[in-house]
Amino acid sequence: MTTIDLDLLLTACSTGGPSCLSSTTRLRPAGGLHTAVAPAKYLQGKGSDAKSVYVYERRFLGGEPRHTVLIDSKQSQLNRLEAQLEQARVDGHSLLSRIPHVQVTYRDGQDVRGFTDLTLPHRVFDAHIRAGTVDGVPTTQTPTYRAVRDAGPANARALLNVSPVTLVLGGWDASRKSRQARWRSALVGEIVGFVPGGGAGGHGVPAEGRRGGARIDPVGMQMRVPGTALAQMAEAQRDELSTKTYNKMVEQGRKAQDAPVTAAELGFGGIPPALSALGGVACDPILRTHVLSFAALRQMRFGAGPNGDAACRALLAALALDGLARSDAELYLRANCDLVEDGAATMTLDQRGGEALVLTAPDIAAADALLEAALREAEQQAGVTWSGVALSVTGHPDVVRGAVAEDDEAS
Repeated sequence: MTTIDLDLLLTACSTGGPSCLSSTTRLRPAGGLHTAVAPAKYLQGKGSDAKSVYVYERRFLGGEPRHTVLIDSKQSQLNRLEAQLEQARVDGHSLLSRIPHVQVTYRDGQDVRGFTDLTLPHRVFDAHIRAGTVDGVPTTQTPTYRAVRDAGPANARALLNVSPVTLVLGGWDASRKSRQARWRSALVGEIVGFVPGGGAGGHGVPAEGRRGGARIDPVGMQMRVPGTALAQMAEAQRDELSTKTYNKMVEQGRKAQDAPVTAAELGFGGIPPALSALGGVACDPILRTHVLSFAALRQMRFGAGPNGDAACRALLAALALDGLARSDAELYLRANCDLVEDGAATMTLDQRGGEALVLTAPDIAAADALLEAALREAEQQAGVTWSGVALSVTGHPDVVRGAVAEDDEAS
């Protein structure tokens, strides 16, 4: 099979090149096909009527319609890719540590926390970046960030210089009054499982099972303490409790005084078995699919002429493939959803007119080498420079001070 090299990327990133590159991997439960997996959960409804559900769809497999369950969404797959690129950057990878990025730093006394556009949910357009300052100047008023927000497909060079990950994975400058930038993700992906039934025989989606949960406290299944003691325990842990939990315990203690009240709010006591959680789902096969759109990349220009623009697009494609190689190597999803590969990834490149070229999927080492070659080409053809932090932002102090682990208002 053909390997992916720089010439292939440059051709794909030039006018009239292939539309897409796709990668498909067949997966299976690590415990065997008799093992059910835990798909992604979503909330359906609002308020007290909200409940957790799985996402089922009808799709074709081998020419037959089947029901599928969504195991990992596009957004989640891209987040996992970002996490692997960020980890390589933090680990000091010789090349990936040079990816241009925005760094947001929060300082609250001795507590210093840092985030980047690889970890913030809206990438370069995230609120944490927009609300901060650069050398005392609001981020949104700095020339560098204004150029990023003003960038468009006709010239995306400012974004390439500051946040190439946004060009690869997408971003929307939703809060801007006008000239909102909307960059679609050039790379998409998901993991779906095909469930029993729902085929030509007309069977429907299986009923969702329930899984039991329990907790045993060796001291006692129920703990009741004087209200004053509950309030004292809350006060002792005040700095580590959510505002909602703290207020609830203090109010309980104030009302009860010396009368006994439950200490379950602090985690004391056991929980009897109950079928309350969604159960697992049997799936065969499980397919992980990613698509890299060269057609989307070719909509971008960088003010470097045909050859320079193609080199910049090839650099973005190589960055996507490097992140993909790293995220595919880490099959880490959630509890009760441990998967293993059931074969090598199948990678195909569209050749137009219904033809396709089968490629060897690059491993991490090959993807790193491809990215390094693409960066050298972009340096020579377009003067691209990768030197790490492109914009250092100081986060607004009131934001981090107001952060809580749960939505106190919701309850």
